[in-house]
Order: sequence, then C-alpha cells, then structure tokens
Amino acid sequence: MTNGSNIHLFGIRHHGPGSARSLCDALLKLQPDCVLIEGPPEGNLLIELIAHEEMRPPVAMLIYSPDDPNAAVFYPFAAFSPEWQAMQYALGKKVPVRFIDLPQTHWQTLKKRSTAPSDKEAGTESGDTEDAVETDGGRDETETSVRQDPLSWLARAAGHIDGERWWEHMVEQRRNSADLFEAIREAMTTLRSEMSSGEEDDKIDLLREAHMRQQIRLAEKEGFQRIAVVCGAWHTPALAEIPAPKEDAAMLKGLGKTKVEATWIPWTHSRLCFASGYGAGVRSPGWYHHLWTNPDLVAERWLSHVARLLRSEDLDASSASLIEAVRLAEALAALRDRPLPGLTELSEAIKSVLCFGSDAPMRIIHDRLIVGEMLGSVPETTPMVPLQADLRVQQKSLRLPASADEKLFDLDLRRELDLDRSRLLHRLRLLGIKWGESEKTSAKSGTFHEVWRLRWHPQFSLRLIERGVWGRTIQEATTAYACDQAQKLTELSQLTELLNQALLADLKTATEFLMQRVQSQAAIATDVKHLMMALPPLTQIARYGDVRKTDVTAVGSVIDGLVARICIGLPGACGSLDDAAAEEMFQSIVKVHNAIMLLQNAEHQVMWKEVLKKVADNSGCHGVISGRAARLLLELRQFDPAEAARRFGLALSLACDPKQAACWAEGFLRGSGLLLIHNEELWFVIDRWVSELSHDTYIQILPLLKRTFTTFSKPERRQMGELVKRGSKHPDRSAATDSAIDTGRAAKVLPILSLILGMPDEETRS
Repeated sequence: MTNGSNIHLFGIRHHGPGSARSLCDALLKLQPDCVLIEGPPEGNLLIELIAHEEMRPPVAMLIYSPDDPNAAVFYPFAAFSPEWQAMQYALGKKVPVRFIDLPQTHWQTLKKRSTAPSDKEAGTESGDTEDAVETDGGRDETETSVRQDPLSWLARAAGHIDGERWWEHMVEQRRNSADLFEAIREAMTTLRSEMSSGEEDDKIDLLREAHMRQQIRLAEKEGFQRIAVVCGAWHTPALAEIPAPKEDAAMLKGLGKTKVEATWIPWTHSRLCFASGYGAGVRSPGWYHHLWTNPDLVAERWLSHVARLLRSEDLDASSASLIEAVRLAEALAALRDRPLPGLTELSEAIKSVLCFGSDAPMRIIHDRLIVGEMLGSVPETTPMVPLQADLRVQQKSLRLPASADEKLFDLDLRRELDLDRSRLLHRLRLLGIKWGESEKTSAKSGTFHEVWRLRWHPQFSLRLIERGVWGRTIQEATTAYACDQAQKLTELSQLTELLNQALLADLKTATEFLMQRVQSQAAIATDVKHLMMALPPLTQIARYGDVRKTDVTAVGSVIDGLVARICIGLPGACGSLDDAAAEEMFQSIVKVHNAIMLLQNAEHQVMWKEVLKKVADNSGCHGVISGRAARLLLELRQFDPAEAARRFGLALSLACDPKQAACWAEGFLRGSGLLLIHNEELWFVIDRWVSELSHDTYIQILPLLKRTFTTFSKPERRQMGELVKRGSKHPDRSAATDSAIDTGRAAKVLPILSLILGMPDEETRS
C-alpha cells in the first residue's frame, strides 16, 4: 500500500508465513532503499547480527532494565515472521533497516505508571505490570478482543469460527499477493472506525503510532525515495495519513525514560503459541514453519514427517496409508471449496487413516510437529551479561548443549567430566535455574550415580540476567547467592538443606560460611522437631561427601551434637500430641532412624535405642508413635518376636481405648505387612482383637485400619487374604514335641549351614 510517492505500507500478521511470502514478493518488486519495521529501536544495533551464520531462528530480542530485570519484554521472531524476512532482505540488499516503534525506554515508564493507582483512584488495588497493560479498563469485551486479534474478527465476519484457519486459507495458501496489503489496510480502517478511543490501551497505541510517524518523517528527511514500512495490520490506517509534525511531537513530549539494554536469546516454537501466554502467538508454529520451508507438495511432505514421527513411536504408518491420507485430505479440501488441503483437512485425514480415530497419537503429532520444540541459536558475539557468557563456555566445554528436547544424562561421579557436569547443574539449581531435574532410578543404586533430565527453557536467559548481580561467573554468583541466603535463614533445617546444596555444588567458601551458621544455630536451637529435620541432610553430606571429593569432617561434630540433643529431648516432645502433630513426629522419627542407621556410628545407635525404649514405654505418647518405636526396636533386635507380640497384645487389649489401639497398630505395622504374615503370634493378636470389637466400635476405627492396610503391597495383602480364607488359628506351642523333629535329617544339614554362616560346627550343633 502506497502513501504518497515514497512511503509504502505493508500491514502484516505477526508470525504468518503467507504474510512473509507476500512481503518478500512485494519488496522484490518495490526494491526499497530503506526498510522501517515495527519494533523496539533499542534493538537497531542488534539487527546486523541476523546475517551471522550462527544466528538461527526462532530467537527473541530481549529488552530489559538492568536495575529491574523482571521488567523485561521479549520480541520473538521465527523464520516465517514477516519482520524477520524484511530484515533479511534489507541486510542482503545492503539497504538501511531500523525499528521504529515506541522505544522501550519510554514504554517501561508508561507501564510502571499504569500499575500505580492515581489520586482519583486512591484505595484501588493495582496489578502487576503485565496485567495492568493488558486490562481493558472497563471497555466492552468485544471491543477489547477486536483490538487484540482483529484478523480473527474478520474471519468471523466471513463466517469462519477459527481466525487462524481462515487466515491460512485466504493468505497463507494464496499464490498471488497482488493488492493483498491494500485489502488489509481497508479492512483495518473499517474495524478501527467502529472502535471508541480514549481508553488507556488506545493512548499507548496512539503514542506508538505517533513515534512511528516521526520515524517515517525522519526517513523522508534523510532523502530516501522508496521507504518500506512493515508493521502490524492494525496500525496501517494510522500511518496512512501523516498529520503535522507538531501534533505527534506534542503527544510524545514529556515521556519518562528508564535505562534499558537489549540482546538476542534463543527461543522455541512452543513459546510462540497462544498457550504459552504470548499475546501475538499462533496456534501452530510448527505447521507454519513447514509452510514456509515447503512451498510445494505441502500435504505430501507433511505426511512424511507425520509418518516418521509415528514410526519412531513404534506406531504403524505404511506408505499405502500415507497415500490414502493425502487423497482424503485433498477430497476434504475440494468439498470445502479450498484450493489446497490445510492443517484442518490434513489432521482429520491423519486421525482417520493413520490413528484409527484415536486422539492419543494426535496429541503426539500436535506437540512434536504442529507446535514443535525447535530451539534457535544466537552467535557468540551477541551482547551478554558475564554470567550468560560463562555458562555458554561451560556448556561447550562440558558438552552439555542447551536443547528444547528433553535429554537424559547418566552421570558417573567417578569421572571428572561427569563430576563437573553435576557441579554445574547443582549450581544452576541453587540459583533457581532448573535446567536439569535429578531423578532416582532403581537400576542405579550406587552413590556415584546421578541421573539428570535436561530441558532448556528460554526464560532461563532472563533468570541468568537477574542473577548476574551476584557475580560474573556461575561459581562466583552461586557462592555469593548462597552466602546471602544463609545470612537470611534462621531455621536450622533450612540451613542444613542449603548446606547440602552448597556441598553438592562444590562451593567451598559458601560451605565454610554455612557450617558456621549451622553450628551457631544448632547451639541455640531448642525445638526438637527442628533438630530432627536438620539431621537427615547432614547425614547425607557425611555419608556421601567422599564420593564428590569434598571435605565433610566439620559436619561430624555438628551431627554428634544434634544426635545427643535429639535423644535427650525426644521423649518429652512425644507427649500430648494430637493426630496431625503425631503424624509429623512419626515421619521425623522414621527419617532420624534412617539417618542414624546410615551413619553406622555405634555410639549414636546406643543412644537411639535407649530413647526408643523410653518412647515405647511412655503411656502418654500417641499410639502411632509408641507403636513405631516398638517396631523399630524389633527391627534392631532389642525386642524378640515374643516381646513384640506381648506388647502388641497389651496395646490391643479390651482395657485400652479402641482408637488408641488402632493408632498403635498403625504405627507398628505401617509400610510392611510381612510381620503379620510370618509371625503367627502377631497375626493371632490382631485377629482376636478385631473379632472381639463391638459393631459400633468396629465402624469407628475401620478408616484407621483401612489406612494402615493400604500401605501394604499388593502381594502382602493377597497373602493376608489367603490366611483369612484358611482360617488361621492360634499356634499351640504345647503340641510341639521333640518327636516332631527328625534329628537325623537335621544333622546332615548342619555342616553346610555352618559353612554358610561362617560358624564352627560346635556352635551350630549347640
């Protein structure tokens, strides 16, 4: 569309391959000597990096405030974005190209103002920056949605429900782009004439358009004769008529400024989707990339990608089925009076022919192809904060490339490379950048194994910028950040957890500082529960520190003090607890028990056994706690099976409260039913107790019993059912006589048994 003799407006749809192709044709025909693009002027110095061979879309221009990195804006570009192709054209033809939208230095200030309540609105609640910009200010919902997606409303006017599919039919698949941009301008003019003005969002649009007109005038003043202006279709009517310069100057006068910086970061196709929250997103970026890279044989090549994906998932996709799917898609397009099958027709054909009507394979196709997870790349010369540059160097040296696809890494910490990888991933997690998720696998039980699932997200780049205030390198920033967090934390359990993370990340300075903080807090801590929560992380450190080649000798003295103080205070802490507090104490006792057993310290184990006996004998304890104490003592062989059965019988006697008895049984049995299966005494005790309960009491405690038995494994529950079916009876020991034992056969087994147990024959015979 031409405005005057030297200004040519091209209203485009962001991230539309049809718009991009039509724009490329129009630029080739026009041969402009200057290209102006709707975008942040702060990125003008970054445009030349697009020609670099390492620059591969999708990428995003990140505009952020160094003083407040959270106030950041992303400008994504894909290979099929019209603005990207306009920049590529200008760089290839060596003609000037620049962004002309309202600078972010002003826009950031406007957004801050829009979030603060005015004097007239005192007492009203203000939202965050993003919400304040996108709120409609009370305008009609229809009017707001027209502004946000005017092309979808054109589709509705044409009788189409899905605006993106309509745009694809009218623009993306067309081969003749003549008069396209003039038609878009006329449609936008009509839509804008139906909308009111004066709202906050309108004011921002007016400021943006005023600045774009100023930049157009500047290009004219510089003497350019064929100026191509590439902007969103919505803005073309406002740029078609250029008012007097003083009107725009008056509108832009007095705008505040905020210091901002710009850089390129990698982006992904999934982040171009509406579903990601991106306002100018599309529903099918992967499909649009296919349209852009495959202008011919679109359906056939798309079906080949689908077949390759299905086969990789061990799903059938024969050549004959592909041919039938193409024929069906073409038939559907003909029935709907469309020149070529679009994504709708292809998806329907794929679901019918290749997926047999199932939605499950279609979800895979949607995620992997229609949306896609392509991750772009930026050249090393891109402006970066030091923290980003350091991470990039480490990723390269450790052979850990950033990828949008999920990748599994099995690290062997005995190898220096894998140990360094583990340290980097733990340091990033400490900074809040969860590039990798650590997983536990039953197949890798050794302490020298770590399994990580890695997946890079574009927002990690912004998080790196935010964390850049802590240091220039990952190690320096993580150390400073950990020390700062240690200074702020006061709970002992949080400090020990942070200490564990610092040791995994191999931060010596932070570890020393954290050890001092842990020791000082442990010395004044009085809450037994906090002491118990602090012990397991320290135990992990002491037990596995040698695998990571870290010095953990100082942890031992802290553990000694914690164990002693836990053993002193635990009996008193177990009294007068309600059900919720008892459950918390139950979990803490189990964790402390596992930690002490893991350390294999004889002195600690002696103290722990003594305190468990006190808890088991304490009649004031909640049943679930005293029951678990008795169970642990049985496992530690402090109680023999007969003693355990005796205590079980006392706890379940008719003299005890049924609910307390059920809690005791739950504490004793939870997690494993093997004791009941292999100890007939215990089985008879609980069987008799349940049989003697009254109907009302049984109904009252049934939920507790069900909760206990659901913790047993399915094989255990099945064996218990078989015992009940057989009608197990109380074992009669008096019936057992020596004559029931074949001593001759037993004597033949004793020599072999002595070899297995490593005992002299005399001890075995005795």
